[in-house]
Amino acid sequence: MSVPKIKLNSGLEIPAIGLGTWQAKPDTAPVPEAIAYAIKEVGYRHIDCAWAYGNEKSVGEGIRLSGVPRSDIFITSKLWGTYHTRVEECLNETLANLGTDYLDLYLIHWPVALNQNGNHPMFPTLPDGKRDVDHNVDLRNTWKQMEALVKKGKVKSIGISNFSQVKVEYLLGKAEIVPAVNQLELHVYNPQHKLIAFLKSKGIVAEAYSPLGSTNAPLLTDETVTAIAAKHSLQPADVLLGYLLARGIVILPKSVSTTRIASNFKGALAAAEKLDESELERLDGLAASGKQKRFITPPWPVDLGFDDWPQV
Repeated sequence: MSVPKIKLNSGLEIPAIGLGTWQAKPDTAPVPEAIAYAIKEVGYRHIDCAWAYGNEKSVGEGIRLSGVPRSDIFITSKLWGTYHTRVEECLNETLANLGTDYLDLYLIHWPVALNQNGNHPMFPTLPDGKRDVDHNVDLRNTWKQMEALVKKGKVKSIGISNFSQVKVEYLLGKAEIVPAVNQLELHVYNPQHKLIAFLKSKGIVAEAYSPLGSTNAPLLTDETVTAIAAKHSLQPADVLLGYLLARGIVILPKSVSTTRIASNFKGALAAAEKLDESELERLDGLAASGKQKRFITPPWPVDLGFDDWPQV
């Protein structure tokens, strides 16, 4: 099945359906086999990774196992907070883990720098238990290091993740390269319409992580979602994914189940074709009707600039 592609401001085209790999634990799930199946048997050509997921070696093994040429696969990874002053070092670790010499897209995972000399390599904490944030790091300096990677040819596009409008505007104040994407928690209960409109005005593509919510999220049983799904003989997950796809948002559903990997891919494409504008508008309005809800809210002890972010 043909996957639509979206043109990035870097000139690259990004497949609008990607396979998310967060929480795909190599010690408890057949990650390489799942990745290979997604690419070879289903047709995924976009894999979303991150240094912090701790599974990039397994993901890289799966990509090679698929037999599909590296050049045909769009690979994304992300810079972790303890590496904001060592951007290329983090990238080099990712490249080695994945077994590739370049990335198609590299993102700043969160607009939060953590103490690289703290008591933990990933989540350093203070004596009071709060995360040890390095307040001396300027995001603009992190971005300069990201831009240098493009100039070196080690990444083809750069972008951001979990950036509010306030954070994006700050970055753009000194940026030579406009971020290609902003990866966000996006779904019918957290559509972030205002931010999406702002990103479009700047030529930045929105990507949706957790498009189905998280474990035990109520999205799959929402009355509006299930009614629309029944009307079109679709599954609720198809409607949730197709809604975002129809709105021009890159979706990154995650799974290591071959059944779900295939159904997410095919269902999203089918739903994007079947949903009409009135149904998309009904889904657009779910959050405003009182259902606004985020499911991914790490306890960062800083102001991220989102109006609805829980106060720490």
